[in-house]
Amino acid sequence: MAQAFGNGDAEESAHAGPGTRLRRLGERLRNDRGYWRRGIVLATLAILLALVMLLHAQIPNTIGNLGSLTETFLPWLGLFVPVLLVLGFVRKSATALIAVLVPAIVWLNLFGGLLTDKQKSGGDLTVATHNVNADNPDPAGTARAVAASGAQVVALEELASDALPTYEKTLASAYPYHAVKGTVGLWSKYPLSDTQPVDIKLGWTRALRTTVATPEGKVAVYVAHMPSVRVKLDSGFTASQRDESADALGEAIADEQLGRIILLGDLNGTMNDRALNAVTSQMRSTQGAAGSGFGFSWPAAFPMARIDQIMVKGVEPVSSWTLSRTDSDHLPIAARVQI
Repeated sequence: MAQAFGNGDAEESAHAGPGTRLRRLGERLRNDRGYWRRGIVLATLAILLALVMLLHAQIPNTIGNLGSLTETFLPWLGLFVPVLLVLGFVRKSATALIAVLVPAIVWLNLFGGLLTDKQKSGGDLTVATHNVNADNPDPAGTARAVAASGAQVVALEELASDALPTYEKTLASAYPYHAVKGTVGLWSKYPLSDTQPVDIKLGWTRALRTTVATPEGKVAVYVAHMPSVRVKLDSGFTASQRDESADALGEAIADEQLGRIILLGDLNGTMNDRALNAVTSQMRSTQGAAGSGFGFSWPAAFPMARIDQIMVKGVEPVSSWTLSRTDSDHLPIAARVQI
């Protein structure tokens, strides 16, 4: 009789509906205190993860630029959420599973908007930018690839002096107007004027400003290549020179007389990095406003951060995207805007 009753109970459980199974799970959680006692460490880690994402701006930069380093790769912290979730199931811990909801909600609040496709049709100017890499073995192929994007205005950074004639020759037919200052250049289908280097406190030229006379009106275009950051064992994430250059670039943009401004270039920092606040506080990212996804651009082999930027002020972003890989260690990026 007992055996028959046991088999019947198991059969009843197997055919129970979702409501019945949830009710039984609730009874088990109420009766087994272990579900709540287990996983305290996992729950603590989940709360700490949420706090790091939520309060990233409060992480000090005094020790190896730890704050900027965290902000550069901030979206990737979301990968810890499914890891903690799986561990919570393994531990059979209701406490851990509930706690994991906190960093999940914080991450979605910070980056969920980037996952939606905000690209629209229309626009009257397409721009592109690419750090071509000074050691690029195929500058001609790289130039053709960027020109194939259909952009009317193209910015190139890290132009090596021996490769510059190749870029100029390859792009000449598609872009009759161009300007080069130091290691950055701009190629345009529309006339350029008032071109001048921008002092970003380096001692040599890695930024320029020019006026592009589009059919819809004049636009001030800046091309910039911020100094590289380094991760060193003895000093951590060193970026002081990049930070000073960002402040100088921000001052130049703030003093710009034209109301329409487009910034193209390799800023060696993401929109989350507080060190770029002098620039990001007064301009909009085309990827954030009109892109789809994160638009990571570096390193090209496995993009982990968007350190190449297209930013605008006084014009409306319509769409933003990354282009196919070239022989550079960066991906080129492009955007279409409404002048």
